[in-house]
Amino acid sequence: MLINQSVIADIQAIIHDAKDKAIRLVDHERTLMYWQIGQRIFEEEQQGKDRADYGNYLTKFIADQLEPEYGSGFSKRQIELFRQFYRTFPIANALRSQLGWTHYKILLRVDSQDKIDFYIAESIKNNWTTRQLERQIHSSLWERLLMSNDKDSVLAVARNEKQPSDAKEIIKDPMYLEFLGLHREASYYEKDFEQAIITHLHDFLLEMGNGFAFVARQKRLHIEGDEFFIDLVFYNRLLQCFVIIEIKTTKFTHQDIGQLQMYVNYYDRYEKKDFENPTIGILLCAEKNNAVVKISLPEDNKTIFASEYKLYLPTEQQLIEEVKKEIEKRDNEQDKMR
Repeated sequence: MLINQSVIADIQAIIHDAKDKAIRLVDHERTLMYWQIGQRIFEEEQQGKDRADYGNYLTKFIADQLEPEYGSGFSKRQIELFRQFYRTFPIANALRSQLGWTHYKILLRVDSQDKIDFYIAESIKNNWTTRQLERQIHSSLWERLLMSNDKDSVLAVARNEKQPSDAKEIIKDPMYLEFLGLHREASYYEKDFEQAIITHLHDFLLEMGNGFAFVARQKRLHIEGDEFFIDLVFYNRLLQCFVIIEIKTTKFTHQDIGQLQMYVNYYDRYEKKDFENPTIGILLCAEKNNAVVKISLPEDNKTIFASEYKLYLPTEQQLIEEVKKEIEKRDNEQDKMR
């Protein structure tokens, strides 16, 4: 007797889907439980707020009572996390079922409500695992996007309140590519760099941002008997356009722009459909001089970008320095406009 073999695959999919939903439901209930515990601790703490060190005494007392019965998940440190959880997220209905307790523990380290809102929206939109969320926070995704945009625009795009109208709202500079496993001290060819990206394509797409899909590698172009090869081609469904990436493992030069512009022009004239937007070109380079980039491009440029790549995540001090530089740059630009 012939049996449709797809019935097994369908049943397996149903089982896996039900298990995933059950796990998410249990995790959400656990998150709500921790929130309620945090709320009760906060309320009790307010009763003795005039007494010095009452909060510290209270969390220690609760941990001493609960940890022997319920284990290390109710240690003093965990009890303090529950209290912080409630204080950071005081509205229970605002807790998102798509995020688990581990997501929220990571978000408790974030130092502003706007940044927390941004990372929650991005986590849900991109279905980030806790590892991916932690990496994006560590790689300063919020700060990198703000360097080329205003805060309200970044938040609006993250929350799906608006579609990105400018490539700057998506493209990051710099890009952190520590997952490629390449070392700063080592010399390597562009083809090695490109191969590392393909090997770690999922992580690269995550670093690229929202809406990117891989199209081609070493795309061959025939132009009047001459052959050219584009390193990487992507498509962004939010911007509705092709995105061409040229890799340079050396410092940016103005000649690189000419090559990338030719590839962008080719795609605009021969690949782009009428309903699609102009092609975007990104020169991914080891180092760039922003002044040279600015002079090399038209003042009204919206399609060609140079983005540095970093092979390691920034330290806290490096992040502070980058933010200071950005503030100084914006202040100088505002002074020139006055």
